[in-house]
Amino acid sequence: MIDVEDLIALVRNYNPKSNSDLIRDAYEYGMRMHEGQFRHSGEPYFTHPIAVAAILTEMRLDDATIVTALLHDTVEDTRSTKEEIAGIFGEEISELVDGVTKLTNLQLSSAASKQAENFRKLFMAMSRDLRVILVKLADRLHNMRTIRSMRPDKQVQKARETMDIFAPLAGRMGMQWMREELEDLAFKVINPEARKSIIRRFVSLQRESGDVIGQITTDIRAELEKEGIEATVFGRAKRPFSVWRKMQEKQLAFSRLSDIYGFRIITKTEMDCYRALGVIHNRWRAVPGRFKDYISQPKSNGYRSIHTTVSGRDGKRVEVQIRTRQMHEVAEAGVAAHWAYRDGVRAKNPFAVNPAEWAQGLSNRFEGEDHDDFLEHVKLEMYQDQVFCFSPKGDVIQLPKGATPIDFAYAIHTKLGNSCVGAKVDGIRVPLWTRLRNGQSVEIIAASGQRPQATWLDIVVTGRAKAAIRRSLREEDRDRFIRLGRELVRVSFEHVGRKVTDKALRTAAKQMGIGSADDLLAQIGSAEHSAKEVLQILYPDLADEQDEIDVSRPFAGLEADAEIQRAPCCSPLPGERIVGITYRGRGVVIHAIDCPVLAEYEDQPDRWIDVQWREGRHPAAYSTLLQLTIRHDAGVLGRICSLIGAQGANISDLEFIDRKPDFYRIDVAVELRDQEHLHNLMTVLEAESDVAQVERIRDTSQRL
Repeated sequence: MIDVEDLIALVRNYNPKSNSDLIRDAYEYGMRMHEGQFRHSGEPYFTHPIAVAAILTEMRLDDATIVTALLHDTVEDTRSTKEEIAGIFGEEISELVDGVTKLTNLQLSSAASKQAENFRKLFMAMSRDLRVILVKLADRLHNMRTIRSMRPDKQVQKARETMDIFAPLAGRMGMQWMREELEDLAFKVINPEARKSIIRRFVSLQRESGDVIGQITTDIRAELEKEGIEATVFGRAKRPFSVWRKMQEKQLAFSRLSDIYGFRIITKTEMDCYRALGVIHNRWRAVPGRFKDYISQPKSNGYRSIHTTVSGRDGKRVEVQIRTRQMHEVAEAGVAAHWAYRDGVRAKNPFAVNPAEWAQGLSNRFEGEDHDDFLEHVKLEMYQDQVFCFSPKGDVIQLPKGATPIDFAYAIHTKLGNSCVGAKVDGIRVPLWTRLRNGQSVEIIAASGQRPQATWLDIVVTGRAKAAIRRSLREEDRDRFIRLGRELVRVSFEHVGRKVTDKALRTAAKQMGIGSADDLLAQIGSAEHSAKEVLQILYPDLADEQDEIDVSRPFAGLEADAEIQRAPCCSPLPGERIVGITYRGRGVVIHAIDCPVLAEYEDQPDRWIDVQWREGRHPAAYSTLLQLTIRHDAGVLGRICSLIGAQGANISDLEFIDRKPDFYRIDVAVELRDQEHLHNLMTVLEAESDVAQVERIRDTSQRL
């Protein structure tokens, strides 16, 4: 565990004016609050907040952020309160700790709808003070570094959450070193064999080729010295996950991969960056299509650098990044560079973006969209590289990789996107599904009266375009949906002897948090809500008397269009606890929670889906296999079949398994409503004198 004086020394290395007493007080307070608590590894719990604080010192962050790291779990896990922290350490630190606590409570790997809502809350927290996210990212990084002490299923859950949310977020904030480490730590959990294989290939390659990195670094330095360019040069092999991702994306074997080595040239001036680029291209052959100038066109998070790929020594492809020292600081720290200290004052880096403006801008672009659209858009922003295209006026439009002319049109203005009928790229008419490339000039051809087409949703990649197209399609169909929704509600109400009134619809809309009665009807007509939900709110007793639950959609917790089926190995019934298992190409298969087959998926928790039976009256349509041993006598089988029918169960199949002189053993497939129906039927059969034994059969040999 890092001693308090060592932690203070780490801070004073970059901030000699640091308030050491404040850090010392926070250290002692945190240690006292967490006394008696231990991590899964058996270490004292306070080792974790100290490690998080140490990670943040690497980013040269201010005292308030370091203190927040030391206290970030106190409100969540100890008797400490926000008010107490405010009284001791001040309002700023109290608000930061409270922000981290709220983020910790967000379930970012929960069901899709909840995840979308929580993701929006995460970005709202970012827009208020980005230091909250920096502490949370450092917290996740240390947890991933020590993840081996957790249960295997929790390891996989945390690793997937890291890969899906936190690593891309770190990358989007410009903290590429953190993104790469988070990805690699998650990769080590999710696919350890693949990672080990790549590391073995690197070792083998180094044995065959020698110190490639040292050789190429020496070559680059020699060429720069010839031209009198003063620069620092260093190289490294790319991380295993970066190599694995490239293998998957390009569907290439390791032996066919190029540019698995990366080199950086750090110069003194921006002019030297371009001089160094000339030296590299003059000495080695540039690979076409692999040049990006982020100095003249910086990324929105402040990142500036020149990227090029060349055929280096022995024809090996290597990526070279060229930037100044100030650009490099932003490339390493991203938006965190805004708070970086040096010699006791905030570092004045001209390339560091204002984090509040960056986060607020990201949030404002999607203001007014629903949670799902927001999640989709932000994830696209985080995951995808950027391309820069030009409008006819020369304006630069920044788009995600894979964007189309329709995305370009919506990036300029929603009206232009809605009225788009064609596009010219570099003066040539192209289809609207054309993928734009860096540096192209795009002209949009518009026509009045044109409306977005539903097929556009499959063409565009930006969340802004998708949201605008969906909104237009909803408006266009609104009147039709309102009429359809009104008819559905009328039929549903008449079924229970009630009449639809405007007041009833307004009341239901208010209860459901929907703006107006027409909005409610439109959502019912578009299948976002059902007429039964309205009945349930207004007349809960009568709603139960409605039609039986649709046997084709008896489960809650799944997407509306999900392909589903009951597992033949256990044939679960309504009333029994169930779980869904995803199968590629087969959708979701529903198993009973005690099905022996589930043991095969214990190490694959990402395939498990939490589902429940829908509440209400189910039809007698769920096939269940019973094995009966009955007396061999005239008329017995007929009486048993009649008895089953009298209980409201239908026999769908019957097979003789064993015939003895005095007894028959038969398998009977019966269609039942639920678990209670099964219990009642088995009780009646067991009470019959001609029945020796009744048993429910679950055949694990029946697999999908």
